[in-house]
Amino acid sequence: MKTIFVKPATMEKKWYLIDAEGKNLGRVAVAAARILRGKNKPEYVPHQDMGDYVIIINAAKANVTGNKIEDKMYYRHSMYPGGLKAESYGKMLQRKPTYPMEHAIKGMLPSGKLGKRLFVNLHVYAGSEHPHQAQKPEVVEL
Repeated sequence: MKTIFVKPATMEKKWYLIDAEGKNLGRVAVAAARILRGKNKPEYVPHQDMGDYVIIINAAKANVTGNKIEDKMYYRHSMYPGGLKAESYGKMLQRKPTYPMEHAIKGMLPSGKLGKRLFVNLHVYAGSEHPHQAQKPEVVEL
């Protein structure tokens, strides 16, 4: 038996659509990360971009359990002394509605060049409208 390696030039990438409305944020992020990484394909190899494109709509309407709306914090630092800023999940949704979903998925991808290349294939939208109708995305049910 021989191992089959698919060349990136011959590989065909598909488009998938995930509706996050009413679904848990983490569950949607895991499904998207698996598709982006290409783990749903039989020819998956960990060192190549084997994944497909993912469109997530209604990202602002994803559920979180417990008191995460007030308790979950997002941190950033200005690199000046005392420059740590913290923002709760609820306030982050008001300011950048797509950020929590993008942040969760980015954390599930590998760090480095491959992870950055995979993250480009993700398109997250806060509402139900998206400009990718021409790609005929396949709907993923969770």
